[in-house]
Amino acid sequence: MPRILNVVTNVGHYDDTSRHPTGLWLSELSHAWDVFDEHGFEQTIVSPSGGPSPLEPRSLKFPNYDRSAKAWRVDPARMELLQNTANPESIDPADYDAIYFTGGHAVMYDFPDSPGLQRLTREIWERGGVVASVCHGYCGLLNTTLSDGTLLVAGRRVTGFAWQEEVLARVDKLVPYNAEEEMKKRGALYEKARLPFVSYAVTDGRLVTGQNPGSAKETAQKVALALALR
Repeated sequence: MPRILNVVTNVGHYDDTSRHPTGLWLSELSHAWDVFDEHGFEQTIVSPSGGPSPLEPRSLKFPNYDRSAKAWRVDPARMELLQNTANPESIDPADYDAIYFTGGHAVMYDFPDSPGLQRLTREIWERGGVVASVCHGYCGLLNTTLSDGTLLVAGRRVTGFAWQEEVLARVDKLVPYNAEEEMKKRGALYEKARLPFVSYAVTDGRLVTGQNPGSAKETAQKVALALALR
């Protein structure tokens, strides 16, 4: 049975001096977890540093705080999983068939330059596994290189939270960089839905990416399909 490595953030604020809290966008984890669980996949949660993963307050409000997210938050066992996430160094990538990067603006800070996450991603990919992300989770793929030195995303179709969506969410002045633009700079073939905030997911071989919080379920379903087609 396939094993999935879910990646979450350790960051709780936009920067060290900011009063603006951020964190894991809960539904991006819970929706995918539900899909993977329905398929009987084994799941583990890892973060750049291990330990607690704070929740993004905006993800705990209507309309994002839906039945799936609420069920997770009221389940002590599942909340405990977010208090004790694994450290990348404790993970053997050979044990996993897919890695799935969740989002929330917090990941813009601790995902891109995590050597541990890059190692896991590279080895899972090069062993024939699936690499996936949703929303800002694609920041975790920005700087990941393969063994031949090339960027994993170069020349591949990718989606993720669009700059237009940053503006509409009124956080364009808070974010540390334009993730969409940075992805394009790395040679990724970035694409997005015609309308903001609608579900949109892209599959390019074993690379599966979703655009925004509403895309988590679709992204997970495409991950399951990609695993079945390997």
